[in-house]
Amino acid sequence: MHISNFRPVKRVVDVVRPFARIRKDVPSILVMVGDGPVRGEAENEAHTLGVESDVHFLGRIESVAPLLASADLFFLMSDRESFGLSALEALACGVPAFGYNVGGLPEVVRDGVTGYLRPVGDVEGSAAAAVSLLLDPTRLAAMRTAAAADARARFSLNAVVAQYEALYRSVTG
Repeated sequence: MHISNFRPVKRVVDVVRPFARIRKDVPSILVMVGDGPVRGEAENEAHTLGVESDVHFLGRIESVAPLLASADLFFLMSDRESFGLSALEALACGVPAFGYNVGGLPEVVRDGVTGYLRPVGDVEGSAAAAVSLLLDPTRLAAMRTAAAADARARFSLNAVVAQYEALYRSVTG
């Protein structure tokens, strides 16, 4: 699954490309949620790679948690990302997140524990990690559990408020 506003920075074509590779080894569908100026590029890439029948563009959806809960993996392949809220939402639903090692994503995704981070443009590395994980149900289950637990532990309301309070105390003395 992928959720975004389909702007160039989101590199949505880089979501379709690993999916095409994954699909060769693991029967899969790709759900793309959102809309924006580069949606057509992703649709064209799906057609070019011959996977368009297994890529579903749902457009904008307000409540994504039920969809996320049904996903096996989440892909956010941005080349710049201030935080990666959609990746955190996926992790909170117990869905391992895949992305590029940029911006705030390394703060959200613990590489090899709650998902995988690769250098920008490493579509093949992302696909290989995804295939390996999907073909290992025990490791996938462990990563799903770790994703949900880590999201709750590090990003719950209580944890975040405590961090802000500590910051304010350190600044105000």
